[in-house]
Amino acid sequence: MLHRMRFSLLTAASTLLLAFTGVAAAGDDKTFGWVEKTTVEPWGVEVKAKLDSGALTSSMDARDIERFEKDGEEWVRFRIELEDEETGEVTSETLEKEVNRNLILRGAGGESRRPTVIMDICMGDTIYEEDFSLRDRSNMHYPILLGRRTIKHLGVLDVRETFTTDPECDEDSPVQPYEEDED
Repeated sequence: MLHRMRFSLLTAASTLLLAFTGVAAAGDDKTFGWVEKTTVEPWGVEVKAKLDSGALTSSMDARDIERFEKDGEEWVRFRIELEDEETGEVTSETLEKEVNRNLILRGAGGESRRPTVIMDICMGDTIYEEDFSLRDRSNMHYPILLGRRTIKHLGVLDVRETFTTDPECDEDSPVQPYEEDED
């Protein structure tokens, strides 16, 4: 009887400890609103990003997208043209990046492929290496859309909030490396 009571108390204490540890761990997650300021690195251009849980893959405004082959690998050349939210200065850079994967889009008009590349963004005080599909978003309000694959690396999305944090990255900021997702 005494042994059973000790076992029950030990089980209850363990359960409470695990419950409180889970709450503490959940409390450690960063919380972001559905629109946040981010910077595109390494240029530090500050833009608005929409965190969209309805999108799986993140997307970045890119122009003049051109695929080519380099050393037997698929690459893409594109131009980013981003207006800094704080200064109004426009940064225009032509980049060449290895294609990370090809996003296949199916719709009423048929099937299309969109390249994705790894780009760095700053959210809060952390630099995130993330996978972005390249698309001309010049007619859209937000030059960057962050999908579920990126949001799960960031923390918690609170759709009731906007602009909960400012990007404050520098050369000493932690870097969250890109991780290939299975979904």
